[in-house]
Amino acid sequence: MGRKHSAKHKKEKLLNKTHSDALTGTLEVTRSGIGFVSVEGWSVDVVIRPEDMNVALDGDLVEVMIKKIKKSGSKVYGEIIRVLKRKRIEFLGRIQIAGSRSSDKGPAYGFFISDSLKNMPDIFIPGEYLNGAQDNDRVIVKLLYWNDPDRNPVGTVISVLNIEEGNDAVMNEILMEEGFPLQFSDEALEEAARIPESISSEEFKKRKDFRKALTFTIDPVDARDFDDAISFRKLKNGYYEVGVHIADVSHYVEPDTALDKEAYQRATSVYLPDRVNPMLPEVLSEQLCSLRPGEDKLTFSVVFQISAKGEIKDYWIGKTIIHSDHRFTYEEVQAIIEEESGLYAEEILILNRMAQHLRKKRIENGAINFSSQDVRFKLNEKGEPVGIMVKESKEAHQLIEEFMLLANRTVATYVSKIKINKKPIPFPYRVHDLPDEEKLIPFAAYARKRGYTFDTRTPESIARSFNKLLEKVKGRPEQHVLEQLGIRTMAKAKYSAENIGHYGLGFEYYCHFTSPIRRYPDILVHRLLYDVLQGAAQPDKKMEEKCNHCSERERAAMDAERAGIKYMQVLYMKNYLGDEFEGVISGVASFGFWVETVEHKCEGLVSIQSLLEYDDFRLVESDYCLIGKRTGKKFGMGDKIWIKVVAANLSRRQLDFEWVVAEQAPEKKQISMRKKKK
Repeated sequence: MGRKHSAKHKKEKLLNKTHSDALTGTLEVTRSGIGFVSVEGWSVDVVIRPEDMNVALDGDLVEVMIKKIKKSGSKVYGEIIRVLKRKRIEFLGRIQIAGSRSSDKGPAYGFFISDSLKNMPDIFIPGEYLNGAQDNDRVIVKLLYWNDPDRNPVGTVISVLNIEEGNDAVMNEILMEEGFPLQFSDEALEEAARIPESISSEEFKKRKDFRKALTFTIDPVDARDFDDAISFRKLKNGYYEVGVHIADVSHYVEPDTALDKEAYQRATSVYLPDRVNPMLPEVLSEQLCSLRPGEDKLTFSVVFQISAKGEIKDYWIGKTIIHSDHRFTYEEVQAIIEEESGLYAEEILILNRMAQHLRKKRIENGAINFSSQDVRFKLNEKGEPVGIMVKESKEAHQLIEEFMLLANRTVATYVSKIKINKKPIPFPYRVHDLPDEEKLIPFAAYARKRGYTFDTRTPESIARSFNKLLEKVKGRPEQHVLEQLGIRTMAKAKYSAENIGHYGLGFEYYCHFTSPIRRYPDILVHRLLYDVLQGAAQPDKKMEEKCNHCSERERAAMDAERAGIKYMQVLYMKNYLGDEFEGVISGVASFGFWVETVEHKCEGLVSIQSLLEYDDFRLVESDYCLIGKRTGKKFGMGDKIWIKVVAANLSRRQLDFEWVVAEQAPEKKQISMRKKKK
């Protein structure tokens, strides 16, 4: 009832808008050139005709003035009066040289034509900004300014691409599509270069010295930015001291500097299959801040006094200096856990037992234990995928995860108690709302049909039901589909100054403190935490705005990462057109169903058009399946079927499959990939 009343109220508010009211929203431009501005809380978008677009581009945050509202409120027309924030300023496309030539200065000017951005005018490139680009070259251009819709935007060429750089250009385009710049500004790079490498004696005196404590990092094998380290030592009282030491990025990146402004705009590093687009220049992310072994490093730490069973007896928070003794990979630590031998085996095994106790207690207290899989690519020297690996979270990953969760939770709980003028201090909490009721009810009904009971009466009973279900389905064919459907019922975690708790983790207070090299909210947490410890904290009136920005950039990074993975999967499967594989149905729609191959997790669409020769299929939403009207043949989520790869479209990052009927499918012993003879 509340939701219906709210929607009605918003519609009445919309109809009461006057032509002098300005609205803020995000512009989406269709292929036809018509734009739509989505305004938060509104059930209808504002329609923007091409002549009312002003200097806005697809994805920009804009201010809109209403021109016309239909009486029913079903359609609203507006005019963009101002661009508040551009989604992107770098673009990939081709250059066309124009103007006259002179003997010594070359072409007078050029025009840039974008490959992909919808309804974008050509960018004018003055001769001095061509930077060696020749006619018809593929280039990356940076938009310098566009102030007049009757004139072309002005830009500069920042990179000329070689034909051989096909995959490189695609990855760059993915980053640019989501508004992530490919280069740091000269000002930011200059500031980073000026930061001294040595640590002053004055700085040593301000910090607690942990250099004599056994300290190590555990990271992926290809990691180069080490945010966090663990220290360990036995105490005389029978407990253990476990330090969670985090790179003190806020010591180097000061507020309102060029470095800080650029880090804020990016808000996150982006991890694509063949590269990292970092939030901070490499001199910081991979050198000064990175907790590399054998080097003294500045850190911000949460140090716990803890029992062997993971019971927290005491903790301390403050600035520290550490010296990492060793850099472990997850694989190395997993081998030590399984074999119970190796470098620092005693310490690692004690830490692992603590982590497992923490994990068990967390799940008992309401955390939902979804499993995770990580798709990695083996690349050749050209950056092309020659293999796909699926990695699952093991105890080595959980060891680090549990201590990072503990540190994040401890910091958030500590700051939550701080009041200024009897009010909580604005703080960038990491929050996660309750599951979506509209999605949860059909999921619970579907789970019951599969034989799994689901109690939806309270948030606590929902969490318990999820964990019981996840435990029962572990290792069964339906595990993946039920996990994926369960995740879809969940709200999206985000940053907010208004704390509502973190439902998925079962925490009342939670924040991100442990990855400041790659996440800007962690830098905000570090700064505010330090001010609180110094008794000098002041309310930041723009904290919610900063949280919203960081949440939006996080979603953009996730979209870029998914696009990068999808592109590499399509590129990989181009080698296997016509081949047949076993797969699992991972999604259904009225126009077909998606299948994910069992061996390498590549997803493609089986179009309903390709099934017409077998039957006329209809969608049954409540059962997540397609059913044939004549034969009753059913294609449901989680079903295993055989498919043939029939198309691999790189530009659309899309795979097309066809169903292989049962009598034509290969024998089960041929499940593994049948490589073509080259």
